[in-house]
Amino acid sequence: MERGRAPPPPRWRGPWILCLLPALAGGQPLAAGEAAYEERTVTGVRGRAAELSCGPTAAAAPVVVFWSFTAAATGVSGPPRAVAVGSGREVAVAPGAGTLGRVTLRNGTLELWELRAAAQGRFLCQGLFPERGRLRVGYAAVLLRVLVPVSKPFVRPTAAAAAEGAAVALTCAVREGTEPLSFSWQHREPRGGPPASPAGLGGSGAELRLTPANRSHAGWYACTVRNEVNNRTSEPVYLDIVYGPDEPAISVEPFSPEQGGFSAGEREDVVLSCLAPSNPPSRYVWLHNGSQVHTGQTYVIAAIVRAQAGTYTCLAENTHLQTRTQATIVLTVYYPPAGRPSCSALATGDLQDVALRCCWLGGFPPARLRWVGPQEEEEEEEGVMGTSFSMATSIQPGAATRNGSSFSCLASHPALPQGAACGTTLWVPAGGPSCAVAATKGDEYVMLRCWWEGGTPPVTLRWQDSGGWALGDPSPSAAILVLSASGSLGGRDFVCAAAHPLRAAGAECRLRLGKLDSSPGALTVPPCHGGLHIPAGSVPPLSRRAEVPELEAERSEVAVLEGGEARLACRWRGSGANLGATVAWYDPKEREVMPGLAKYRLERGEAWVNLTVWDAEWPGDSGIYRCAAANAVGTASLPVRLRVDRYPAPPNVTISKLRYTRARTEVRLEWRTQGAGNLTGFVVQRRQTKKPPRRAPGPWETAAGDIEPHSRDRRLGGLDPAVVYAFRVLAVNHRTAGHPSEVQTPAEPPFEAYPAVMGAAVAGMLVATAASLLAVRCVARHRDALPRLHDLLFRRAGPGAQEPIATPEGAETATSREAGAAPAPGDPAVPGPAAEPLSAPPGTTDDPPVNVTMTAGATP
Repeated sequence: MERGRAPPPPRWRGPWILCLLPALAGGQPLAAGEAAYEERTVTGVRGRAAELSCGPTAAAAPVVVFWSFTAAATGVSGPPRAVAVGSGREVAVAPGAGTLGRVTLRNGTLELWELRAAAQGRFLCQGLFPERGRLRVGYAAVLLRVLVPVSKPFVRPTAAAAAEGAAVALTCAVREGTEPLSFSWQHREPRGGPPASPAGLGGSGAELRLTPANRSHAGWYACTVRNEVNNRTSEPVYLDIVYGPDEPAISVEPFSPEQGGFSAGEREDVVLSCLAPSNPPSRYVWLHNGSQVHTGQTYVIAAIVRAQAGTYTCLAENTHLQTRTQATIVLTVYYPPAGRPSCSALATGDLQDVALRCCWLGGFPPARLRWVGPQEEEEEEEGVMGTSFSMATSIQPGAATRNGSSFSCLASHPALPQGAACGTTLWVPAGGPSCAVAATKGDEYVMLRCWWEGGTPPVTLRWQDSGGWALGDPSPSAAILVLSASGSLGGRDFVCAAAHPLRAAGAECRLRLGKLDSSPGALTVPPCHGGLHIPAGSVPPLSRRAEVPELEAERSEVAVLEGGEARLACRWRGSGANLGATVAWYDPKEREVMPGLAKYRLERGEAWVNLTVWDAEWPGDSGIYRCAAANAVGTASLPVRLRVDRYPAPPNVTISKLRYTRARTEVRLEWRTQGAGNLTGFVVQRRQTKKPPRRAPGPWETAAGDIEPHSRDRRLGGLDPAVVYAFRVLAVNHRTAGHPSEVQTPAEPPFEAYPAVMGAAVAGMLVATAASLLAVRCVARHRDALPRLHDLLFRRAGPGAQEPIATPEGAETATSREAGAAPAPGDPAVPGPAAEPLSAPPGTTDDPPVNVTMTAGATP
């Protein structure tokens, strides 16, 4: 075989072998009528081996076998193609059988190695089988199915990153594989974990639909494809879901929630944390009362003070989606009242009860006060007396209170972990009342005096006549009655009645006045005695029920915008209002609001008092206003909180241009706004900069404050050219001023050289032109004095050119010669206009004569 030449194709000997079928039968007849027919289906896998037997497995090998093939892929039945033919050990394979795979024939069985997809179709086997000394014809039709294994799949999402709420689809694709194919999906969380089936997701089969996509869909996705042969899993693909930010959640440490916000004690360290789920992570900005104070997720306020109370807003921003959310809390700073609480005890209820009073004004919120009884009854008394704010009053029945009982007022405040207390002990002084009488002012008046010192509360003393009618008002510890001296007082009895809530029986001191003598000072006074009781029927009726006024507020908290008007309403009810109750309002500094003040207006009714706050200012008018009522029994106090809110902060301002005018007495200012927000105008401020450097800069003063909200430029005058000024601009939303712009000093005006240069150039050209004309005229007039300069400017022309004569002297000469005068000796001969041309003397030149015509003009 020559090198490079393909070997000849194998010789197909199938028909020759078929011609030998009668000889191979050995002369025995063929049982054609007993031919066997068989049909079956065989499944093979591409790339593997498949065996196609001709006839039953238990039958003997055929003597002669012939295999043909009809492809199933064409869809049209055509003539079969020969595959292989064999007789015993002699086997022949058709040349085109290689498209089916590697074909071998063994004992009548067709073996297909490295099976190909083109082998799918109908194989027909025709053979002669020996049976009982004869040959039987057998036919076998084998339908071969070639299965293709699944290739490795791959996942294709519609987008690698999608916004939450959008529709996303993932497609699982394979290059090849015999159907039917089944698909399954696996999902793994972004931070790891075992893969799980994405239950509840839309779509099935090769496409997984996430409609709409949410944040739980983010992670790694892989798909597995299965068929009858095998299964393959794709490489995982990451799907990112962009979302947020959600509404921020603000946490406060130390955690002390209250109605409508959080609270902290003054001088405490407060940590504000903000969390707004977002992908990518949120950018956090903290605002205090609308002004930016911090950037970051956590804001630490060290040693907070009461001025830092107010609203705190956490602004979360997703820089990818350009979306923002915010949350706001109210942080209240508590501070206790100054000093310590004070306790007192007063007799009340027709001198049968004791009013215990506890007072501790100031602080925010007001201190809670609570009375407790003796130590052995503390638990019982605590549930009976209740609590009050700033002022607490408790009525103790005198008959049920033992002499020497001690009561304590316990004060609690959020800013005082240990609290505070004051106390008092109720006791009755020993002995009884003492009486005395004296004449005063020259016996014109009679003064009756009664006293009984000591005790808590003090003993109440009152003078009465013999009939039991009260004379004067009762007073503690001492009572004085002054009477006009007259004869009618003689022989009358006066009784000083003493009463104490802890003393069941009253005491008295009785005086009987004698008749007046003529001598001054002869007033008869019987001795004092006590122990007598005044009948109850002879005493004027008094109120038997004593209560502290009950106060009600229309609203416990009133909110108003800065500059607005706030109305605080307070009314009282109950029987305590009939005991001469007086009601007053106190401002946050515990000063009583009096009528006639410009800041406040008081309106009174029969059972109500309203306080109106004009032109509310932030934060000066914010705080706790107290409505206090007092009667003969005790006092009551009701706090009403006024919250003055500022308008939202306007947008920030940036100065874009600031430049002096040429006179340096005015500046041209231009600015622009950044961000969103409402505004009602602008304010321009100026001050003198530090000059010399050791001197501090001056205060800011308003240069322009009535600028419309749509304006973005301003011309400001009235400047001193010798002073360097600094300017800044603020946006204003009603009374809320935004962040001031950066501080800038005016730039110098630009130097405009073009007009000056052009003016100087024109003036120079005019001056040079005039000077040149004067110089030329001078040279022309003084030809003899400046011959060289004259020749330079007025050089004579060559032969054939006209010679201009521009001097007056030449003009005069030409005129005289024209008139016929003889030229003077030595003068050059200048012909006139009509003169004949002169010829040169003979022998002076060899050139031929030339006629020259000269014209002279004179200038007058």
